[in-house]
Amino acid sequence: MAHTIEIDPYVFDVLMPDLVGHDRHPSAFVLYLYFWRRTGGGKHASGEISLATMAEDVGLSKRAVQIALARLQRRQLVTSARSSAATPHSVRLCKPWVRASR
Repeated sequence: MAHTIEIDPYVFDVLMPDLVGHDRHPSAFVLYLYFWRRTGGGKHASGEISLATMAEDVGLSKRAVQIALARLQRRQLVTSARSSAATPHSVRLCKPWVRASR
């Protein structure tokens, strides 16, 4: 059964042209959408997830996911934590435009 998800218009109106057009990192936009879906739009943490699982789920190489994740972290669009380099990531989606509008 298909589920629908609601996505903030800012994601498509501003974030997509910025990441895909300006930064030329469409993989970062794809990964952001993946985290949006996994976290219910940022309502909860992603749970622990490995780079290999992220790569398989979104159809990118593991290296492309690493680069995209680093880009999203630099842009403060996600935070990622893990206890060591060999453990899975726990990702939290950030929506900096929500803080700015309050």
